[in-house]
Amino acid sequence: MRILALDYGSARTGVAVSDPTGTLARPLGIVRGVGHPDGFDRLLEVIADAAPERIVVGLPLTLKGEHGEQARATVEFVESLRESVEIPVETYDERFTSVLAEGDDARAAAHLLQDYLRWLTGTG
Repeated sequence: MRILALDYGSARTGVAVSDPTGTLARPLGIVRGVGHPDGFDRLLEVIADAAPERIVVGLPLTLKGEHGEQARATVEFVESLRESVEIPVETYDERFTSVLAEGDDARAAAHLLQDYLRWLTGTG
């Protein structure tokens, strides 16, 4: 199962995709300005080109596991995305992925996706 992951940010959104078996994640790139119509449309093109069976969006919970301002913005983005695509869109706790990726949004999405894949298969 091919899964696409998004590390959402209104300025830059990191994108990663799994291999067709849903085993390995790789960074795909970033999409700028998804908070605006042109950027959102570009993101929809990237999603269509990748042809995933599922989308996972990183949910930036606080260290206490609570929804802060960024998590609320992400939930709004996820709702818009769900209205725009016909494939399932899920959220997944992304705490620490940006730190692991050293600020590289596409790598953060790949870390998120690799962690999600391990969780999905019970190996993480």
